[in-house]
Amino acid sequence: MCSLCLISELYVCGRICFLPCTSLHLFEGDITKVSNLHHLSCCFLDMLYSIFSYLFLFFIPPKEVKRKKRVTRNAILNTKYLWDNPVPFVLEDSLDMNAKGVILQAFEHFRLKSCIDFKPRTSEEYYLSVRGNTGCSSYVARVIKGGQVISIGKECGYLGTVEHEFLHALGFYHEQSRYDRDDYITIIWKNIRDGFERNFKKLTLNSSTSLNAPYDYLSVMHYGKDFFSKNSESTIATKLPQYQNKIGQRLEMSPIDVYKLNRLYNCSTTVSFMEYCSFSSANICGMNYCEQGLTKGWKRMSVAASGPFTDYTNLNKKGGYFMHASTASGQEGDSAWLETKRMRPTRECHVQCLQFYYYHSGSQSDQLNIWIREFQDETDSTGNLRLMEQITGRPTFAWQFYKVPLNVSKPFQIVFEVRNGNEVSSGGFSIDDINLSESECPHNVWQIPDFKTLLTTSDNNSYLFSPRMYSTEGYAYQVIIVLRKTFFGVYFHLVSGDNDSTLEWPCPWRQVTLIMLDKHPQVQQQMSKQITLTTDPSSGESTAETSIFDNPHKVGTLFTMNGETYYANPDNGLNFFFSLEEISSQDFLRGDTAVFLISLTGELSWLVISNMLFILIVRWMVVVVSMLVAGDNGCSCVMEGCWEKEAFLRGCPPDGSVDLPALSHSNI
Repeated sequence: MCSLCLISELYVCGRICFLPCTSLHLFEGDITKVSNLHHLSCCFLDMLYSIFSYLFLFFIPPKEVKRKKRVTRNAILNTKYLWDNPVPFVLEDSLDMNAKGVILQAFEHFRLKSCIDFKPRTSEEYYLSVRGNTGCSSYVARVIKGGQVISIGKECGYLGTVEHEFLHALGFYHEQSRYDRDDYITIIWKNIRDGFERNFKKLTLNSSTSLNAPYDYLSVMHYGKDFFSKNSESTIATKLPQYQNKIGQRLEMSPIDVYKLNRLYNCSTTVSFMEYCSFSSANICGMNYCEQGLTKGWKRMSVAASGPFTDYTNLNKKGGYFMHASTASGQEGDSAWLETKRMRPTRECHVQCLQFYYYHSGSQSDQLNIWIREFQDETDSTGNLRLMEQITGRPTFAWQFYKVPLNVSKPFQIVFEVRNGNEVSSGGFSIDDINLSESECPHNVWQIPDFKTLLTTSDNNSYLFSPRMYSTEGYAYQVIIVLRKTFFGVYFHLVSGDNDSTLEWPCPWRQVTLIMLDKHPQVQQQMSKQITLTTDPSSGESTAETSIFDNPHKVGTLFTMNGETYYANPDNGLNFFFSLEEISSQDFLRGDTAVFLISLTGELSWLVISNMLFILIVRWMVVVVSMLVAGDNGCSCVMEGCWEKEAFLRGCPPDGSVDLPALSHSNI
């Protein structure tokens, strides 16, 4: 049966509130004044208020109920509702552990694409209390003291969904609520479930702003075509038909979402992004180049004799440029150097990620070396060189994605060196679309050529197995893709490896993240597809005696793949990950190659430990405070929040919440 909060809608809890019987229908609310009862801690008063509210509904018709005064302007129009930066937060103990990891990843996306940062709450009056309540919900903008609730329920632990809720908290309404939406979409009222029409209410010109951004069909804040449908038919029709199946995407923030966020908070820089270079300008991003022996050295080109025949930025189109160093002449050991401008790390983590595309058309012995030149201070003119990566071997004759993790703490330059090998060459090395950020690189890259052909022509339920990969801790694992003609699933399992005898088993609370890369050349413009799974000891495949995350020698099955023999544990993953239609509509298959970025991290273990300690301390404090408030009559309310006591119904979304449907695996 639905809760009282569902029955009473706007009037119970003194707030806009809708809690579903299922997780698929939630309500878009508005910012309203918070009742003083929000801070009461006595269960008796809580009960009286609930009973009174329930009876109130039967004796006073809803139309006669005087609602609380609305804030007269959209939150994003009034700067007093914007957050101070960085935004304080608390990850509450009710959160699913996998969701905690996804939230931390979402923070890194905000840092990469905007000036918005987040920090653990210390003593701030305004902060975000992120909880694992039912469904996905958030206030709009900064409106509540003492812990403003964002709910990331069990079915909400996906990057796009988390970003959606945090964008609400940062001050954004749904895209289809824009005052000018009728120029771009049509609401099909007859298909909307009875009583849910208010979810499609349109904002007015005087209460909202578009921030001078075009209507965004690809916004992570847009409803899907059939949200709140009563008959599986569309509730929204786009006036540009090509976007009908694209609205409601939950990959990640769109470029226009990012543009609006940066405008709202007056961002001129981002937290972690450092540099992007496509070599479209003749000044080649302020880089310098020289050669030692090689007569040609690095050259800015649009076509190279032995390839590439187009740059990566504008792949298969004319007009773009890349940097090319030929190894077709000169002697063994001759080299060409390309140096970036000096850059300085600004984050305390001292972790950077260099990503770029390269094209190898030379000999197997030619080298592309990536160096770091680190300077002691601004007066140091020479610096110290460190070799970070070397690319050599068989020519690719295609643009390849590459990443290099860095760990620089002082001013530095990145140096690309092409060195002649000892074999005859007719080509060389080319590079394009360099991205540098102060963030962690994905641990492993799996590139699959002709992916679309494999998907559509292979037998149904055919398997693709990744090479054996290793986490930074030394755990070996593997990713499996199951091809199903029009869509594919992804799975991962632990496999036996070189370090098994020295590792801790089982390995709970590690998190594997698999990203199908949107191959847009500028990392801040990408909208990749991501899934995150956690090695939860209580996983359905585990039992009291065995865990699917135990030592593969103990619980795995022996099999041979790609010439290797090893033990593999049972799989864990999704039957449906991505459809052919979706991967064909963006840059996922640029160059006919799919790129998967895969990491297995141990970062969640500290969340488990710190969370348990935090819970013990806070619960002890709550018990003491409750005893002082309630005396010895036992009338105390210990709620989910660590710093907030609620005297309202359990599970009722916060005042002015804005909710979106909790999406199943198949339609995220």
